Amino acid sequence: MGRGSRHAEGDGRGCVSDVPDAGSEGDATRVVEAGRREEWTQGIVNVPVWRASTILYDSVGDLRAAGGRDSHHRLFYGRRGTPTQWSLADALTELEPGAEATLLYPSGVAAIASALLAVLSPGDELLLTDSAYDPTRGFADHFLKRFGVTTRYYDPMIGAGIADLIGERTRAIFLESPGSLTFEVQDVPAILQVAKDRGLVTLLDNTWATPLLFPAVARGVDYAILACTKYVVGHSDVMLGSVTAAKGKYAALRDASYALGQTASPDDAWLGSRGLRTMGVRLKAQGKAALEIARWLETRPEVARVLHPALPACPGHEFFVRDFKGSSGLFSFVLNGGGERARASLIDGLTHFGIGFSWGGYESLALPVDPQRHRSATEWQAEGPVVRLQIGLEEPGDLIADLEAGLMRFREAA
Repeated sequence: MGRGSRHAEGDGRGCVSDVPDAGSEGDATRVVEAGRREEWTQGIVNVPVWRASTILYDSVGDLRAAGGRDSHHRLFYGRRGTPTQWSLADALTELEPGAEATLLYPSGVAAIASALLAVLSPGDELLLTDSAYDPTRGFADHFLKRFGVTTRYYDPMIGAGIADLIGERTRAIFLESPGSLTFEVQDVPAILQVAKDRGLVTLLDNTWATPLLFPAVARGVDYAILACTKYVVGHSDVMLGSVTAAKGKYAALRDASYALGQTASPDDAWLGSRGLRTMGVRLKAQGKAALEIARWLETRPEVARVLHPALPACPGHEFFVRDFKGSSGLFSFVLNGGGERARASLIDGLTHFGIGFSWGGYESLALPVDPQRHRSATEWQAEGPVVRLQIGLEEPGDLIADLEAGLMRFREAA
């Protein structure tokens, strides 16, 4: 029997209940083994790439029967998926103890948009953290607004005080912790308790931590969202997103996603599954290197502040220590004075850091970011420009030497 035989038949939706004693194994073991059902792997290590649009039926009766049942994780039509997509979805569900099921999307933004549309209706109000990923803000400010949904932004450090913002029309709270550019760590348990008491839906963009560092559903989040493009894929070559739903929350997500025609390519899902198997070791290595570099940056006179959740000076550090299992490879630092030209001089001359959007791959990136452009409930004030670093798998010493030369260029230009 293949290793995938440890998975019970269940209902085929990637439920935790399908896996005996889910959560009893270590994270590293689950990352390697999750989602590898024998009926999908057919005795080999990796699930093959099942590409399909049309699914053939033996008879009209079989076709009619298929149309009258839940087709999720059952062959029905290509848009509903094949074992290639289901395997990755199952694996992500198994990494979230207490979850019901996961759906895949063609990007992280598609996952965010679908989850929000699954829970919001015209006339509703959304509470959205002021430190959210800019495309999330854009979707709320433009698309949702067109359809009669109001968005109210809140201070990411508000904690239980969010209760004061909840009105009669408030339907959902969207969290991102740490924040996308400035890395504030929210008091997620306090906000979730308020949401539970008021009957609100909660959504969390958990891309920075992944379920390995912050098991969102187990902590009480209704919808845990990942831009799988980042750490799940890990190689900067696939666009992919996911939403994992807590028990009782999946049906709304499924119905909205099917109505929107959301689907992920089987080839992209296969690459996501391949990347997932090494996510644990990559996260550990990148997190360790990033913290080493962040601590070094703290010693530099050219740096005013380092925004890394594992450092005591980062807003919400006490919540990070309480709630997280570790840190990943993305953080920012604030330069001590200088302007755009000086910041560009630092970044442009780097040899081991690429300049580009996204993160979570094996290569390091440096990006100029301007948080003040993406705030409305709070005001961002800093001593100088901000640089966001994605730390890859290079030698930390080489990256530090590269940054040291960059800071010298910054000092001369400033």
